[in-house]
Amino acid sequence: MNFPLPLTDMLGHWGSYSVYFIIGIAFGFVLENAGFGNSPKLAAQFYFKELTVFKVMFTAVVTAMILTFLATAIGILDFNLVFVPETYVWPGLLGGLIMGVGFVIGGFCPGTSLVASATFKVDGWFFVGGVLFGIVAFGETVQWYPSFFESSLLGRFTLDQLFGLPLGVIVVAVTVIALIAFVGAEWAETRFGGMSKDNHSAAWRKPIIATALTLAVITLIIGQPTHEDRWNQIADAEQTRIDNREVQINPEEVLDWMNDARINVRLLDIRPEGDFNLFHIIESEHWHMDEITNPKSIAKLHLEPANTLFFIIGNNESDALEVWKYLRAETVPNLYLLEGGINEWVKTFTDAELANAIYDENLAASGFGYQFTSALGDRQPGAYPIQHSDYEGELKVILELKRAAVSGGCG
Repeated sequence: MNFPLPLTDMLGHWGSYSVYFIIGIAFGFVLENAGFGNSPKLAAQFYFKELTVFKVMFTAVVTAMILTFLATAIGILDFNLVFVPETYVWPGLLGGLIMGVGFVIGGFCPGTSLVASATFKVDGWFFVGGVLFGIVAFGETVQWYPSFFESSLLGRFTLDQLFGLPLGVIVVAVTVIALIAFVGAEWAETRFGGMSKDNHSAAWRKPIIATALTLAVITLIIGQPTHEDRWNQIADAEQTRIDNREVQINPEEVLDWMNDARINVRLLDIRPEGDFNLFHIIESEHWHMDEITNPKSIAKLHLEPANTLFFIIGNNESDALEVWKYLRAETVPNLYLLEGGINEWVKTFTDAELANAIYDENLAASGFGYQFTSALGDRQPGAYPIQHSDYEGELKVILELKRAAVSGGCG
């Protein structure tokens, strides 16, 4: 079984929410026992007197990082389905500064304030009230500065992209940095907080450190799956779908989905730019190959709503099939091909006499087979058939369960 698990599909709506409830209670219990509901203890980290918060959070980050990328390395987790917040550099820095100042003043972050309020601490209630006020104030004023709020977007940006290093190297490096930081934190607690060194001498520490380093090195040695590895894992099942013509959708069904107000249809046209300019279906998007293989582009496809259908459009099926395989290996859901490519679309929806007059069979064998005299794009006949009847054939498209997370939050 691969992860993340589609809990709603497995357990139903209320079943999945019961799992979330149990996880939430367990998470709050751990935070409370770590002292995260105590505002003086939380604020003390900024004075280097009590760094439990720093050590617990950094431990959680390192543990999650190692287990996540070890799981992806051995093939039981698809990292494409793990939510990674998009990076907005300047808004993020300003937001972090505001939250940091609030943390110092109030002694809580949003997550820990909920822990404190759940244990009936009055300062936690006041802080939650402040959080709610800030949310409302932000929501009512964000329209005044949209250019700043949406500026410096880097997309789904991770450390391996920043440094141009393999993920395994990053995992080992962050683990080592964490261990060095823990030593520094304990020195600071001794120096500024007056703690005894005996507080930092638990017998279980060395096995835990050794385990973390070992798992990090194993992650580095195994390495992360390549695109080819991901395709090979699904090749048999997906090739069967291709051979059974389950992913090739005829133009009439595609048009029917385009006219369904409940469905968000994206037409990804991967043909040469000249062919696209000569003729393309209305609202289709021209994608260059470097855009298709860009991790940021793929991440954005994963963030589309659950009711989104993707259709890959080539001049013929064969052009689009390789792109379809590439995106399927990257776990893009609800992905299909336009059957027969754009040539079949024009044949289906363009007046027969006109189509016959401009069709060249030799051109169609390797590219776009229609010789329009002007590059009118979606203003050519057949670019968007206004008159059509509802498709009466058997529908091939089956909406997949949306498995990728669509949001995240502060712990």
